[in-house]
Amino acid sequence: MGDWIELLGIALVTTVRDVLPIVIVLVVFQVFVLRRTIPNLKRVLIGFSYMIGGLALFLVGLEEALFPLGEIMAEQLTDPAFVYGIGPEEPAAISVVWWRYYWVFLFAAAIGFATTVAEPALIAVALKANEVSGGALGVWGLRIAVAIGVGASVAVGSFRIVTGTPLYLYMIAGYLIVIIQTAFAPKAIVPLAYDSGGVTTSTVTVPLVTALGLGLASTIPGRSPILDGFGLIALASLFPMITVMGYAQLAEWWGRRNASADGRSEEDANQQREET
Repeated sequence: MGDWIELLGIALVTTVRDVLPIVIVLVVFQVFVLRRTIPNLKRVLIGFSYMIGGLALFLVGLEEALFPLGEIMAEQLTDPAFVYGIGPEEPAAISVVWWRYYWVFLFAAAIGFATTVAEPALIAVALKANEVSGGALGVWGLRIAVAIGVGASVAVGSFRIVTGTPLYLYMIAGYLIVIIQTAFAPKAIVPLAYDSGGVTTSTVTVPLVTALGLGLASTIPGRSPILDGFGLIALASLFPMITVMGYAQLAEWWGRRNASADGRSEEDANQQREET
């Protein structure tokens, strides 16, 4: 219990130190630039207290739960006994066969999808997008499209770590797809798609995905945590742009298809009336 209290105390001090510059900037601009008192000062102070306490608890949770969980899952899924069926008496020296790690890819896709659906930043953006579009952009449609993108990106990133291929090849190919899609996607969805790539890399997704990447690079033979363990977050920011614009393009195509079908139905009905 004493260790937890000590960890929480350190996290509180660290959080206050990190939040202090934000407080100073807000106070300086409010008091000295705008020359106005801070409205609802009591509520603001209470809100800052909640924020500092929540961030401190979150930091402790990262260190004690999320990071170890991601690393443990990566270690278990890449254990030679699990992947290759090697017993303790058999030699440990093995060559990496990428398709043997299919459980790693499935787990990576599932954890990327699940964490993104629960991402608070994405929920906030989806609600605002639904509000300003008058309901044209569905909250769950956007969240699922982004989550599919993150799930695919983490799976592809895990494949990159297992195979040891360079990250820049994936980034170049991905941004080429984004550039091409930008030219053909509905213009109203492009800025939202670009923002969706940023909001996914937030409080829930980043810790687990980072821990997973480092865990994989640490346990797969021939991989370096420094060279191969990072890069999943970059892919997680890229793929949602593709899936959100793809979702909008599919929705636009489906709308045109239904409209043309309705037009044909009305034309057929008019023709039948004329014949009768």
